[in-house]
Amino acid sequence: MTEAFDAEALLFSLRRKEGNWVQWGQKCHQLQEQRIDPQVIFEATGFEPSRQNQFIVSSQVFGSLEKAAAAAEVLAHFEQSGSNVLYELRVLTGPERVEAATFIQAKGLDVDRTHELVRAMKGYSPPPGFTKHPGDALAYRCWKLAKQTEDIRERSRLIAQGLSSAHSETARKEIEALLMQMAESPKARAPRLPTYRLEDGEELPRVFPVLGRLPIAVEVVQSAPAVAESGPFRVASGSSAQWVALPGWQVIQKAVDPVVILATSADLGLEGRLEEVLVVVDRKQQTWDQEAYFLTATGVQWFAEEAETALLGQVILILRARIILDEELVKDPWQTDE
Repeated sequence: MTEAFDAEALLFSLRRKEGNWVQWGQKCHQLQEQRIDPQVIFEATGFEPSRQNQFIVSSQVFGSLEKAAAAAEVLAHFEQSGSNVLYELRVLTGPERVEAATFIQAKGLDVDRTHELVRAMKGYSPPPGFTKHPGDALAYRCWKLAKQTEDIRERSRLIAQGLSSAHSETARKEIEALLMQMAESPKARAPRLPTYRLEDGEELPRVFPVLGRLPIAVEVVQSAPAVAESGPFRVASGSSAQWVALPGWQVIQKAVDPVVILATSADLGLEGRLEEVLVVVDRKQQTWDQEAYFLTATGVQWFAEEAETALLGQVILILRARIILDEELVKDPWQTDE
């Protein structure tokens, strides 16, 4: 009877919202420990199960702040409101919770900024120029994200957040240096890869061996190596070499010493489905150009500044195969004529 009376008293207190949210969390915890279903608590008090869980976890975080002797003004700040903010600190250690709560109270962070702070602190190892202080952890996260974005407006927002969060003078200088870089000449952007997709089957001719001029001996005809074609580009191979025929476009005609390399779209970072492509390289063009890609010992690369590595040739064309929806349809002359 006593346990039932205690449960009824707790439910009655919660229904009247007596005390603060910390006490609500403690009472919800006591009720759930007595195996009272959260749905029953909800029907009796109006606190949904998700809110009960938030109050319980947040009150436990608050208790850890009290145990760690957090400053009185910090405890007073969260005691009246802030269960949603303290809930975010559940994944931090006891000392980290005190540091984070102190910083949150000082800066007046809302739940969204607190979520970012926790992400910044979790597993944070201070790089050069930044300290272990929560403000520097958040500043470093802003600094890192700002370096990764090309959007000027978003970059400016992140830098402003980083400056307002930074605790140490060295962290502020790191972020200010990023701000100075924005004022300098805009960063060179990589040009688009010279990519083209074959659309017409006639653009891709076939390759045949040349045996000579008539009259021609039977032995020559019989001993001529067969040409095997493979892949979407009809790469031809004989007894000692391979060939591929390309349309006589202007870019091909202008090439002085072209060679062809097989690659995949993933090798070049091309968007879309994975497919085989041809990379046409002019070995004669080995002078650096900011508007071009080059073949090097490690692959196809673009250089914002004059390259220190050896350039083997300029990429003049990357060719995608034409898309054939129905291979059998192409082979049927009656269908083709229509």
